[in-house]
Amino acid sequence: MLPISALYWGHFASGSAPRMGTDPKHLEITLETQVESVNLAEEMCLRVAEAAGFGEDDCYKIGMSVREGVINAFHYGNQERPEKKIHLAVDLTGDKMIIHVLDEGKGFTLANVPDPLAEENLLSTSGRGIFLMRAFMDEFDVVPGRTGGAEIVMAKKLPLQQNPGTNGQSGQGASPHQGA
Repeated sequence: MLPISALYWGHFASGSAPRMGTDPKHLEITLETQVESVNLAEEMCLRVAEAAGFGEDDCYKIGMSVREGVINAFHYGNQERPEKKIHLAVDLTGDKMIIHVLDEGKGFTLANVPDPLAEENLLSTSGRGIFLMRAFMDEFDVVPGRTGGAEIVMAKKLPLQQNPGTNGQSGQGASPHQGA
């Protein structure tokens, strides 16, 4: 059985890749608290990122950030309790991809998470996921979630799009001001 409880496709329901435009797009999924949910969440976000035009490096960073966020929700937030759910939402706006990972745990305060680079924490097995999410994403925060748990909110600015007047070619011949 797939670790999906509910899926809302929003503007993605047409079956085609999302087109970059001014219309925001929203995708939401409720995942079971099980290890398989990590791969599913990563794959879903990678497909959205690729369709939005992110390159290989940024897709890697987005995928790793989603993995870390869902692992944290699974392990720390929901404490691996199968009756709890992990809620994942992705929004594409005109300028960024925003990812929300929400657990049904007790929540936490980001300021209370030890710095994994501090000498006393270098051998610690926790704290690295938040460090990676902060490093890989343009925006990162943890807020109290509607379920009482923690909600990770992270965003990556959309890549600059090709100039539509050049049709993917170099700028040669694309200028309307030819000759002087």
